[in-house]
Amino acid sequence: MTACGATVDLSHSGGMPVTSPVTGEVVATLAEDDVAATEAAVDRAHAAFKTWRMVPAPRRGELVRLFAEELRRSKEDLGRMVSIEAGKSPSEGLGEVQEMIDICDFAVGLSRQLYGLTIATERPGHRMMETWHPLGVVGIITAFNFPCAPWCWNSALALVCGDPVLWKPSEKTPLTALACQAVLDRALARFGSDAPEGLSQVLIGGPEVGNALVENEKVALVSATGSTRMGRIVGPKVAARFGKCILELGGNNAGIVCPSADLDMALRAIAFGAMGTAGQRCTTMRRLFVHADIYDQIVPALKKAYASVTVGNPLETDALVGPLIDKAAYDSMGAALEEAQAMGGTVQGGARADVVGDGYYVYPAIVEMPVHDGPVLRETFAPILYVMKYTDFDAVLDDHNAVGGGLSSSIFTTDLREMETFLSARGSDCGIANVNIGTSGAEIGGAFGGEKETGGGRESGSDAWRAYMRRATNTINYSTELPLAQGVVFDI
Repeated sequence: MTACGATVDLSHSGGMPVTSPVTGEVVATLAEDDVAATEAAVDRAHAAFKTWRMVPAPRRGELVRLFAEELRRSKEDLGRMVSIEAGKSPSEGLGEVQEMIDICDFAVGLSRQLYGLTIATERPGHRMMETWHPLGVVGIITAFNFPCAPWCWNSALALVCGDPVLWKPSEKTPLTALACQAVLDRALARFGSDAPEGLSQVLIGGPEVGNALVENEKVALVSATGSTRMGRIVGPKVAARFGKCILELGGNNAGIVCPSADLDMALRAIAFGAMGTAGQRCTTMRRLFVHADIYDQIVPALKKAYASVTVGNPLETDALVGPLIDKAAYDSMGAALEEAQAMGGTVQGGARADVVGDGYYVYPAIVEMPVHDGPVLRETFAPILYVMKYTDFDAVLDDHNAVGGGLSSSIFTTDLREMETFLSARGSDCGIANVNIGTSGAEIGGAFGGEKETGGGRESGSDAWRAYMRRATNTINYSTELPLAQGVVFDI
């Protein structure tokens, strides 16, 4: 198969089907790696680490710079691959590739800024400092909804920090992973012999492959993106062998609309955040608290927007809402809506749309709920927005924070006190807290992840690079004396 101007080897095709959610058709079958193949890949990566860690960091940054160049050349093709395999709109597919380019640019500069501190010491004639060294093999596990950007968030930083990477993509989006590796292979060919064999590898397979990666003691860091259920499996297994983890998991994200809000701004942000990518972002807005004074203004307007939204084939139309990833997602959405109705919720939307082939297209659902309970407290990876009325600001903050998965959050207000309270220690407890913008969207400059339920670390920008390195404290005695135990005599 040719992908992004490079050849992806599918000559060893096997029995794992790859289905496009756009049509429900099988577009490829791939051979799966087994546990033995995974262990062999880890051994290759571990051998590569011994070489790569000694390559100067700015030289490692040159590889990432070349990779960014190749990504720019391949942006259109790779973005289309994302649309085919994950069902995203063309603009979202291209946006994901742009995030890859952005983190590469960030990492290139970072390769000359892996700074340590000089530390004040209590000992005269001594100097104390910290140094940062490459950590080891980094295992990366990604989900279907962002099939390439999270890999690059991790791998761009890992490579400049001196670490080889092993990527286990979702079984639902392996072709995108193979295409990304093909693009990186072009950069590696241009980079030359400083890059050892096994520096970046892709592992195709199911949970047993991921488990083999997680349990292997030669994998120093596991960075996993996915559901909280997956995180509860991965975290303890890595901790049991004293490995390091970065967990970027789900988010039952919420927004609060205050009486002083710019309602037009809020409506547009809420609609995009709740319906975009068919509700399959980790930053999708899933809960909305609206003040009683403006509830009858904003909720009818939201319902009108929901009734007018376009649902369609992302490869052939400019519809805002594309397909759900598969039947399991469709069934999960239906079950959540049934439960909400049983609890007194009023549902608009949620029906299946007859678009094309066997794809699972649905109309986004907006659900007015009388209570903040039941399915509202759980993340359903589908376009469902639960709307609730509030009157007391302190009470709504408690409800906002009363869920397990908290990745992103928003408040819409022009009241400075409400704004600052939401951003304060007693406000939103999420990893991302936004004012007058929706929950979706995270820029490379700010580290991403580390939601409250796991405390599992952060990836991408800011100081996330430290997770991919180990820190040593060094003390140097430049004096002529060393304090010794009293009464000890040495003859030299």
